[in-house]
Amino acid sequence: MPRTTDGEGTPVPQRLLAAATRLFAEQGYDRTSVQEIVEAAGVTKGALYHYFGSKDDLLHEVYARVLRLQQERLDTYANADEPVDKRLRAAAADVVVTTIENLDDAMIFFRSMHHLSPEKNKQVRAERRRYHEQFRALIEEGQREGVFSTATPADLVVDYHFGSVHHLSTWYRPDGPLTPQQVADHLADLLLRALRP
Repeated sequence: MPRTTDGEGTPVPQRLLAAATRLFAEQGYDRTSVQEIVEAAGVTKGALYHYFGSKDDLLHEVYARVLRLQQERLDTYANADEPVDKRLRAAAADVVVTTIENLDDAMIFFRSMHHLSPEKNKQVRAERRRYHEQFRALIEEGQREGVFSTATPADLVVDYHFGSVHHLSTWYRPDGPLTPQQVADHLADLLLRALRP
């Protein structure tokens, strides 16, 4: 039976994910072996296969854990008892902050998504689509209420914002001049200005 934690109490699945994330970010998914992951995590291959069926499953989980967090937070913002412009701004800023806080995960995913099996790729696309549809629903709600302009279709507004979010890993640097919250505020403000009636 594999040990479930290390000496500091970190569960094996988290250790495997941390090791895989670091190695995928440094070397790339395709250049990282299962052996390197288990050595970095201090476990056996048997432990990896006990928790994850394959390296593909690890790649999927790297992205899925961030998307789960972002979906939970979007659910909270979307259902809050606030005006739609405040809910949209909060959601728009939050996805920027959570992406920056998980920049390695985002970079790995966008660089390596094509390595996922067709089944996992389809699952990820469905999860992302659900997130984008809920985000779009906030824009459409504001458009129906006259809070946001209808001049630009909601789908295009969503693509505009998430295009910026998905490219954060190509230019954002933690030691740069802007904090994650400052970047989030700027991008959320740009989104709201684009929607102004």
